[in-house]
Amino acid sequence: MKHLNIKTITDLHNDALRGIDFYTQELGIVQQRLQEIAEANTATPVLMAVEHFQDELIIHNRELSALMAAFHKNHRKLEQQLVELAGYADEAVFNENDDLYERYVTEEKMVNELRHDFNRFASRWL
Repeated sequence: MKHLNIKTITDLHNDALRGIDFYTQELGIVQQRLQEIAEANTATPVLMAVEHFQDELIIHNRELSALMAAFHKNHRKLEQQLVELAGYADEAVFNENDDLYERYVTEEKMVNELRHDFNRFASRWL
């Protein structure tokens, strides 16, 4: 049987939630800069790129929002089981936590790639 410290899981949840907040704010900044580019440049290739980035922002904002909700749900489930089962929890809840954290790390990498791609694009058009 696998033993996990609840403090470790809580720390991971909190780190992920802070990261999600950070990346949500960063995507908001990218959206503002994207709007500036769209207003200043009406060339078709620029507007096509703007639309591409807007689509990516929508996708990533949805995933970040879904991740936040999933982390909160997992934490509530874990807390509930610890109370109901006298300090124990199903391994499935821990596995779900691991899967969520993997999803977060993957999303973090994808958002960072998007930010870097956008910064290269913005450096040409701002």
